[in-house]
Amino acid sequence: MPNVGPELEKGVWVMRNWCAAVGRFIEKEDGPTAVEYAVMLALIIVVCLTAITTLGQNANSTFSNVALNGTLKTSAS
Repeated sequence: MPNVGPELEKGVWVMRNWCAAVGRFIEKEDGPTAVEYAVMLALIIVVCLTAITTLGQNANSTFSNVALNGTLKTSAS
């Protein structure tokens, strides 16, 4: 068996630690839970923006109607 240098031993040690860290990350459910929360937050933001846009358009048309009626009543007097 060939004699391995300290660089190779260090590389093997780094790779083993990295593989162990990846294994721990996969076993823990923190990663998928964070992704699920991010997706839920994105959906909530989309729903809120849609609702605010719709309400804003409805309010704009209501105020435009009130302004138009006010103008017509003033010119009819």
